[in-house]
Amino acid sequence: MMEERIVGAPDVVGAILGGLVFVVVMGLLREPTRRRFNAIFVAGAGAAYLGSGLGLWEFVYTAIATLAAFKGLDSWRFIGVAWTLHVGWDVMHHLYGDPIIVLAPTSSFGCAVCDSVIALWCFAGGPALWNRGHAPQSQG
Repeated sequence: MMEERIVGAPDVVGAILGGLVFVVVMGLLREPTRRRFNAIFVAGAGAAYLGSGLGLWEFVYTAIATLAAFKGLDSWRFIGVAWTLHVGWDVMHHLYGDPIIVLAPTSSFGCAVCDSVIALWCFAGGPALWNRGHAPQSQG
């Protein structure tokens, strides 16, 4: 029997804050390192659910997410696509699979919210949220 997965306000607020912290910290990296690091990071996130209750679909999703992450090495848009795919997979796991953190039943829902914040940032081009006194750099 599947445990109860009731989502509360702390799940949502905490996940939004987590996404914002991620975005702020990523802003510390300069381009193109920031973009490339995020492409590698989302590729790893794509494999986080392997063996988590959705059978062969786990491998299909991972292959598609890996391709999007690879294309993200040169494109913030594809990194955003990869995070959006992960959001969908988070929702599938919240509803039908195992949570990303086994001891936290709503963790996949929280991951979907957090990843949505990150995806929006990626679709905006992954900008640093403040200028740290450096000259603008090319987006290479």
